[in-house]
Amino acid sequence: MKRASACAKINLALLVGPRRDDGLHEVVTVLQRIDLADRLELESAHENSVSGFAEDTLVKRALDLVSADTNEHWRAKLEKRIPVSAGLGGGSSHAATALELAGEALTRGRLRDLAGALGADVPFFLASGPQLATGDGRELEPLELPQDFWIVLVLPQGAQKTSTAAIYAAFDDDGDFEARRKELLDTLTGVRRASDLAALPPNDLASSSVAEELRTAGAFRADVSGAGPAVYGLFVRERDARAAADVLAHRGRVWVTAPAWYG
Repeated sequence: MKRASACAKINLALLVGPRRDDGLHEVVTVLQRIDLADRLELESAHENSVSGFAEDTLVKRALDLVSADTNEHWRAKLEKRIPVSAGLGGGSSHAATALELAGEALTRGRLRDLAGALGADVPFFLASGPQLATGDGRELEPLELPQDFWIVLVLPQGAQKTSTAAIYAAFDDDGDFEARRKELLDTLTGVRRASDLAALPPNDLASSSVAEELRTAGAFRADVSGAGPAVYGLFVRERDARAAADVLAHRGRVWVTAPAWYG
């Protein structure tokens, strides 16, 4: 049996630009893995199957892609902690973890190719540390960012979204993407301390009043992750993060967590 954690992510910044020829939007986003994780177990089997999460599609697809190369099959079991469809990349993380566990005989290059075929966020979860994702989100560049901060994650009660695809489809580019992209990249070069992340621009796709409440509670940065609805606040000290979590507890499900480097 093989086991591994599948960590969530937050978008420390997300800029969205014009629609590309392939129908996807140009993006620039800062991806940070966090220490909130699901658990994936694999056992050798005669055919690929997934249990523990009825809504899974990506783990099964990942296993089928690996099986086409290796002729090996797996029975997968998922233990869920990451909220579903919340902008935290849980499904993409599952897929990347399944690729790594089942595809140990494959090269890293082949795994990256398979990850890219599964979704824009999946290749990130094969990488270590924070990454700058550009293009359609699959082009990655490692970032040297401080990791000494605490994260309060809030899933607002009753908050839902239609789908990530629908939110992107409704996005209206203001034509200023290149200037905002340059400003983001310039800001990243000046990040030395965790509190410098406060200068990053707000999420283009979604906003939430919970972010303002987190800032009022002491967060030096707060924003929606991805297409939402999860909201994060960043804190220098653990005690301040836990105090803010108590203040925000009435708003929905709340976690206190930290950055993670690997899955």
